[in-house]
Amino acid sequence: MRILILGAGGIGGYYGGKLAAAGVDVTFLVRPRRAGQLAQDGLVIRSPKGDLRMAVTTVLRETVGAGYDAILLSCKAYDLEDAIESIRPAGRGALIVPLLNGIKHLDRLDAAFGADHVAGGVALIGTTLEPDGTIVHLDRGDGLSYGPRTPAQEAACAALKPAITGSGFAGRLSHEIMQEMWEKFCFITSNAGMCCLMRGDIGTIARTQEGAGLMREMIAECVATATAAGFPPRAPFHERIDTQLTNPKSAMTASMLRDLRRGNQVEAQHVAGDMLARAKAAGLAVPILRAVYAHLQVYQAGL
Repeated sequence: MRILILGAGGIGGYYGGKLAAAGVDVTFLVRPRRAGQLAQDGLVIRSPKGDLRMAVTTVLRETVGAGYDAILLSCKAYDLEDAIESIRPAGRGALIVPLLNGIKHLDRLDAAFGADHVAGGVALIGTTLEPDGTIVHLDRGDGLSYGPRTPAQEAACAALKPAITGSGFAGRLSHEIMQEMWEKFCFITSNAGMCCLMRGDIGTIARTQEGAGLMREMIAECVATATAAGFPPRAPFHERIDTQLTNPKSAMTASMLRDLRRGNQVEAQHVAGDMLARAKAAGLAVPILRAVYAHLQVYQAGL
């Protein structure tokens, strides 16, 4: 099993590093600057589940070729077009497993590589990349779910299972991957949207007079949108999201807020914007979601 990881940032670097440490044949497709960091210092992960530093195999866009069984795609949504061109030479015959937020990227990847070659994927992990290239794992959660979206993907997904489930992170093969992607879409839109709108972490929002109520309204809007699309979130999701996103003692925040505070681009259109578009298409009234997306658009316009 040969696996290509696009990038060696917080998400791809963590999962790719764990795979490589377990003996899987992993190559990281990176830019020259990151290739230099990895050549000098190795891949470095700092995690409550155990630190890691190891030499890894890298390849540049100009020299990547075919011969991979699977490609893990973990870029930001605004880099998707560049990512597609980067992996195109390696995409022939490979199972592509995107780990992006939301679901909007699936249509573009299907168009580029064919729907039978693009699986579904969900990353349930918090990481950040420090300036020196160190990947910091923020808590103990490191789930990765992937699974077939068409019957033609069943065999390739099954072949990938030993690597994903045997490499030291919480990997699993799911046969309800679109359901899981929609539930993650609801969670990330609610979490990122409200943290950015309020410029604070979950606990700070929940401790305000109206914060928990507004968060629940935001969650309800996203859940209604998922339900209209045919993927009503399940009972465990409702219990988990309410507990996690209305906890006054929580210090949890969204990676989108960290990006916003750094003055970076954010995945406004791919997350809040796409959820809003789907809500409007279903004829739903979503005032909190509208405010969130307008706020993010104003931020983006000022970059």
